[in-house]
Amino acid sequence: MLNTVYRLTEPRKIEIEFNNIKMNDDKVIVRPTHLSICNADQRYYQGTRDPEVLAKKLPMALIHEGIGVVVYDGRGKFKPGDSVVMIPNTPVETDPFIAENYLRSSRFRASGFDGFMQDNVAMDRDRIVLLPADMDREVAAFTEIISVSNHAVGRFERFSHGRKEHIAIWGDGNLAFITTLLLRYRYPEARLYVMGLSHDKMIDFTFADETYDVRHIPENIVIDHAFECVGGTGSQRAIDQIIDFIRPEGTIAILGVSENPVPINTRMVLEKGLRIFGSSRSGRKDFEDTVKILSEHPEMVKHLKNLVGDVIDVRSVQDMHTAFEKDMAKAGGKTVMLWNV
Repeated sequence: MLNTVYRLTEPRKIEIEFNNIKMNDDKVIVRPTHLSICNADQRYYQGTRDPEVLAKKLPMALIHEGIGVVVYDGRGKFKPGDSVVMIPNTPVETDPFIAENYLRSSRFRASGFDGFMQDNVAMDRDRIVLLPADMDREVAAFTEIISVSNHAVGRFERFSHGRKEHIAIWGDGNLAFITTLLLRYRYPEARLYVMGLSHDKMIDFTFADETYDVRHIPENIVIDHAFECVGGTGSQRAIDQIIDFIRPEGTIAILGVSENPVPINTRMVLEKGLRIFGSSRSGRKDFEDTVKILSEHPEMVKHLKNLVGDVIDVRSVQDMHTAFEKDMAKAGGKTVMLWNV
């Protein structure tokens, strides 16, 4: 089966290439319908990754957040037209103690091999999850980032102590919004505090109990545990503030991605007996759990709909550039491409 792939060959340059998809029973052929742009995609598109990284990974089709419809399944488990979410993490082995998204041997789409900017994608059959017929497709397009937060909240449940009366989230972007929403449904009795910089963004965190400007956090605030969802150059200050404000023996979840090493005040980590853990990406179970949660709580989907920003009808390479340019200019939220090439 001849397939068209839209690969980034250098920053801001997308070229059409072709490959051949073998039709066999081990693969399910999926036609993408809705693709969501992630900050990681933008770092490749804009060329802000290290030149050595770009030279190693390009050319490569971008996008690791997306859904599609089944075109072909030789085993007949999935029917043509079934809507599915595509899982970008692609493990090649299993380990009894290490999750698939942490195995160093695992491959990840749009970070080492082609992502979902293709006419059709040959997916391992355990890399797709069936979507309910009534789920909002624009929200479903970014199921991946929701599953990342859900994965982190699940790990937090395992690693943290039983007092979860006061939980703080540092950040006011998409990841912080999603993580706070999931925490609200996991711990309905907890008081959730959001620490950010943008009042315009934090006003949408209607499910949080309080929002605070990080420059004016009350000194007497009580925080049992905290999530860092800032990343980038703001990570250091966020982690410093968390360590200062969190109560002894609290748990700190680090979710924000930073390109450079971030110093941590280890003296206070030791004095307070803090537990710090990192979370990255997600696996099949996280996707299954996420789809189940959203199916059971349609009100969550309504909240997540607020994250949908520009929805771009993509029918050409120029439309792809338009989508990435609009995403760069956005104040927040997710840019979704209606994949109609």
